[in-house]
Amino acid sequence: MKIQVVVDLSEISSNVVYEAIKFAKAADAEVWLLHVAEPEPEFVGSKVDTEVMRDIHAEEFHKEHRQLQLYASQFEESGLKTTALLIQGETVKTILNQAKRHTADIIVMGSHKKGALAHLILGSTSEGVLHHSNVPVMIIPVPEN
Repeated sequence: MKIQVVVDLSEISSNVVYEAIKFAKAADAEVWLLHVAEPEPEFVGSKVDTEVMRDIHAEEFHKEHRQLQLYASQFEESGLKTTALLIQGETVKTILNQAKRHTADIIVMGSHKKGALAHLILGSTSEGVLHHSNVPVMIIPVPEN
């Protein structure tokens, strides 16, 4: 079995990784750990120093890469074959494209609890994946505090 685990590197990612490890071990699965990073910003016409902005963006990208590798090591320490992917792009589209590319049998991801207004304005990544995925999607709920 092939599992695509999606993390956004927010506070819920640790819980998603914990639950995904349990599921992947039970299924003796190969794991594709995915984080979709924001696309590189366009600096055309910007009054801000483009070199400074690129440096800031590069540092954030490296920080995300380090965090993703820490999560990947947790899967590997549990005996699971894991490939970590950090890809820039449109979030829902990239998640679905990567699941298809790696012939994932299931997508595992978390869901943030947002208010109705935030959901209306921002949309929901998990909802977008649920509506457009051709494979099952497992949503890990946010634990109650």
